[in-house]
Amino acid sequence: MSQNSGAAQRPGDKGFTEKQGQYLAFIYTYSHMFRCPPAEADIQCHFQVSPPSVHQMIVTLERNGLIRRQPGAPRSIEMLVSPQRLPILEWLQINESQSL
Repeated sequence: MSQNSGAAQRPGDKGFTEKQGQYLAFIYTYSHMFRCPPAEADIQCHFQVSPPSVHQMIVTLERNGLIRRQPGAPRSIEMLVSPQRLPILEWLQINESQSL
């Protein structure tokens, strides 16, 4: 286990869980496709989860220093994670055991 306690940690240098990585990847991809960050409703639709679940994840990502938002401003999510650190976004859940 390496320790970098002497080095200053930049925003977004913190680790994140697999699930958090998927949310970050979606925010990044959506922002680049549509030239504006997603609304929480867009995230809810993609992940098929409840509005409180999305909001809690956004709050967690912000608290962990992975994103930044402008209070009271819609679609204001700013990524603080380098795109190179993001996982590949899983667009579809394909069950390979089902045949066409």
